[in-house]
Amino acid sequence: MIGWAMRRLPPGSLVWLTLHELRGNLRATGRSRMGQILLALVLLGYTALGVGLGLLLAGEQWRVDGVARLVALIASILLFTFMTTQALLASQRTLYEAGDLDLLFSAPLDPRTVVSAKLLGIAGGVMLTFSIFLLPILLPVALLGHPELLGALALLVALACTAACLGLGVTLVLARTVGPRAARTLGQILAALTGASLFLVTQILNQQDDRRESGTVLLFEALRDRGYGSSGLSSLPGRAVFGDPLAILLLLGGALGLFALAGWGMRNAFLRSYRAGGARPASRRVAKGGIARHFYRGLFATIFSKELRLLLRDPALIFQLLLRIVYLAPILLIAFRDGRTLPLAPTLAFTSVVIAGQLVSSLAWLAASAEDTPDLLKVAPVAKDDLDVAKLLAAMALAAPLGLLLPIAIALETVAGALVTLLFTAGAGGAVGYLEVAHAQPAPRATFQRRQKGGGIVRNLVEFVIALILGLVAGVVVYFL
Repeated sequence: MIGWAMRRLPPGSLVWLTLHELRGNLRATGRSRMGQILLALVLLGYTALGVGLGLLLAGEQWRVDGVARLVALIASILLFTFMTTQALLASQRTLYEAGDLDLLFSAPLDPRTVVSAKLLGIAGGVMLTFSIFLLPILLPVALLGHPELLGALALLVALACTAACLGLGVTLVLARTVGPRAARTLGQILAALTGASLFLVTQILNQQDDRRESGTVLLFEALRDRGYGSSGLSSLPGRAVFGDPLAILLLLGGALGLFALAGWGMRNAFLRSYRAGGARPASRRVAKGGIARHFYRGLFATIFSKELRLLLRDPALIFQLLLRIVYLAPILLIAFRDGRTLPLAPTLAFTSVVIAGQLVSSLAWLAASAEDTPDLLKVAPVAKDDLDVAKLLAAMALAAPLGLLLPIAIALETVAGALVTLLFTAGAGGAVGYLEVAHAQPAPRATFQRRQKGGGIVRNLVEFVIALILGLVAGVVVYFL
């Protein structure tokens, strides 16, 4: 469909370049033919569900009140946080990983057109991701009796445009203030925190309230009590979802105006950040110590320090680690509540083992499969087992601080249970990590997010089952201690 449209447009035009960006985003997902078939079946099922829901609600007349608008507001906030996270990551890929900017800026094209197409591509990619799951249900309901819900489509466009502007703007500000290299790491940190921000807020509310209600319900009640969603600017998303023309005009018009202003204002900043893509961070530090400190005696110490240093420098790894820490936070809050008791020790033991297994698997993939010089190591006069052990221990060492959090929480109730959890956590990490390094297949580091495809579905399933079984055993043992 995209290729058909591009063949009928002038090459190098804004629409042509934007479609090219969208096609590149789709190709970057790396789905196989079977994956595309499964996605089509899922979308077909969603559409059938939407048609059924539309037929069921066709004759219903619902009353739009403050509660409905508040629900729309909370859903909009949730969508916006996820969209901003995706826009941050997409902006970093565009600036530092896409690899097509040299060609585009050396072509006889207006740089403003290139920058605008990139910004449109980010917004289109963000919108496409969420439209796949929302529109197959929303559109049938709207077309079969509730056309006012078409305003939700306008709201979706407004959120995507605003998130794209914010994501690219934050990326450019970081590149300007701390330098491109440091900006990649800080951008990953901000993306992780932004994506989990609403989740953390609901969990904090849940910890501060003695009632047995979810954090989402408490957030809803807090916003309702303060009058959000019923009137004023906070009611605009809800009014737009239910077809208020003025609200749609204000939100969509404002978002498109911001988008046009960002495309014009960020043009020079985008060019500067792109040209400085290989530069060092703005702050320079004087090297301390001699060069001898970078060399070690023995194969193990050399490989271990090299892998540990490379893993610590990886921005994608920072993102993965932070996400796991963020989603561990509610469990730790439960564990340390009241400072005395720990009612969920077996569950915490199970969680610790499973998370450690998945984390070490990811780190081991980066150390083994994403090795920069696999041919050099293959012909080196050293045993492969020694290399594998060093890489595995480097991955486990980096995962160790996260793996210690839940055992420390368990130790508040039972020291023996904490030791058992620590033992099974290390065992799960070692088992799945060894499978990863022993059967590693060379792959670019950029394919880290799609490593299941390169590493084999069967091996990843086996690794998950191993961690799951060890987690269950650890939970049962801790339960009976």
